[in-house]
Amino acid sequence: MQFLLYFVIVVHVVVCLFLIGVVLLQQGKSADLAGTFGGQGSQTAFGPRAAANLLTKMTGWAAALFMITSFTLTVLYIRSSGSSTSVFSGMKSTAPVSAPVKPGK
Repeated sequence: MQFLLYFVIVVHVVVCLFLIGVVLLQQGKSADLAGTFGGQGSQTAFGPRAAANLLTKMTGWAAALFMITSFTLTVLYIRSSGSSTSVFSGMKSTAPVSAPVKPGK
């Protein structure tokens, strides 16, 4: 079980570095000179929509793999630690216990 945890940690770090690199390589929507002055080049509400190229597809797959490895790391860590505790397990009940109200005179 420890080997699997360390393997997923290594895969997670590699995916993180890959995701950072792919995001930094992408161009913005309005990266040209017209985008500097607010020109969108189209009359659509949110600007022109370009076709998805290889970098955007790789970003989507890397983001999905990042989320999967994050969830997997959480499950593996809980199983390897041996204790499944809740956030509320160490809290004391601070609500005062009130006596029933007696009918008035």
